[in-house]
Amino acid sequence: MRTRRFDGPPDERRQGAIIPVGVRSPKRHAGHYGREALPLVLLPGNLTAADGRLLVFPIMRALFPGSFDPVTQGHQDVLRRAALLFDEVVVCVMFNASKTGRLPVEERLERLRAAAAGLGNVTVDSHTGGLLVDYCRQAGIDVVVRGVRGVRDLDYEMPMARMNHELAGVETFFIAADPALAHISSTLVTAVGQQDRVPEG
Repeated sequence: MRTRRFDGPPDERRQGAIIPVGVRSPKRHAGHYGREALPLVLLPGNLTAADGRLLVFPIMRALFPGSFDPVTQGHQDVLRRAALLFDEVVVCVMFNASKTGRLPVEERLERLRAAAAGLGNVTVDSHTGGLLVDYCRQAGIDVVVRGVRGVRDLDYEMPMARMNHELAGVETFFIAADPALAHISSTLVTAVGQQDRVPEG
């Protein structure tokens, strides 16, 4: 069983429900036992409730998908912030049929690994043969992280978020882009890069 260390004083320890091993998702703790079991977090110290039952917490995993063609400073910022919010983050290159790929998938993966350097709870992967919800089912992930730069991004993301929830119960967690980076997109980085210039921010 994987464990998470907690170094705070006892009165500041995270409080939570007593979670059975068979629970698939934190949002389904009450009365719903899924087929897949999440790995659980065991906190050191006083691990029992008043009635002697063991206190355990599921590891929260999130998927940060995208074409990442190429990776931008905005992507790096969202990834860094997501890594602070979730126990594990999988950043995944997804195939986007509406976009013409500029960089080979392997090069995008290498750039993502460089962007994730120093983030110990981040892993890099790719999924180019199916839907996003297919990957989530296979990996046992219930949360998707998306960065949004403004209303236009949100209008684009909301229908997909609703579809992912309807198809597989996958929730979407939106992270607002840093205003200093909100003007940067993969398309802009590529266009500027072709002229040997780097966008500010």
